[in-house]
Amino acid sequence: MIDLYSWTTPNGRKVSILLEELGVDYTAHAIDITQGMQHEPEFLKISPNNRIPAMVDHETGMVLMESGAIMLYLADKYKQFTCEGPEYWRMIEWLMWQMGGLGPMLGQTHHFVKYNPGKVPYAEERYSKEAHRLYKVLDTRLEGRDYIAGEGRGIYTIADMACWPWASRFEWQEVDLNQYPNVRDWYVRIAERPAVQRGYQVPKYVTDVPMP
Repeated sequence: MIDLYSWTTPNGRKVSILLEELGVDYTAHAIDITQGMQHEPEFLKISPNNRIPAMVDHETGMVLMESGAIMLYLADKYKQFTCEGPEYWRMIEWLMWQMGGLGPMLGQTHHFVKYNPGKVPYAEERYSKEAHRLYKVLDTRLEGRDYIAGEGRGIYTIADMACWPWASRFEWQEVDLNQYPNVRDWYVRIAERPAVQRGYQVPKYVTDVPMP
C-alpha cells in the first residue's frame, strides 16, 4: 500500500495521475497548503522541505519527497511508463526540463499574472514571455510526435505526466493553446485518458479538467 500526501497543484497531480495510470492501491492524504498543513511536524517527518507531494511505500519502506523522484521510483518499481536504452535518457532530459524550467517558471507566471496582476509589471512581462517560450519549446518537440519521449511518434511516459498538469493551467498563464497546435493536440490526447481524469481530482475535486 502506498500513502500519497498531496494537494490540488500541478506537482501533486503529477504523482496521482501516475498512480491512477499504474492502477495500484494507494491512499491519498490531503495536505492543504492554503492552511499551512505542509508545516505540521508529522508531515515534516516525511517531507523535510515542507512541500507536496510526498510518498510512503509500505511495501518497501521507501519514503520520498519531490515529485520527480517519486515518479522515477514508481516507474522503475512497476516497469511502466518509462523508456529503454538511449530513449530512457531522453525521457529523463524532458523530466528535468519540466522540473527545472516549465514548473518553476509557470509557477512564477501564476504568482504574478494570476494572483498579483498590476503589482509588478516587469515580472508579469518577464514570466509571461518565458511561459510562451517554454510552450514553444514543447510545441517544437511535439512536431510529428504523439508524446514527448520514445522512438518514432513517442510513447506515453512519466515525462508527459510531469508536464501535462502544468499545461492544464493554461488559463492561469493566459496562454491560448491554439497558438501551439502540437501542444494542444498532445494536451487533449492526455486529458481524455480516464486515469488522468481521476488523478486530476486527487485529493479532492476542484474543477473538471480544463479543455482548450
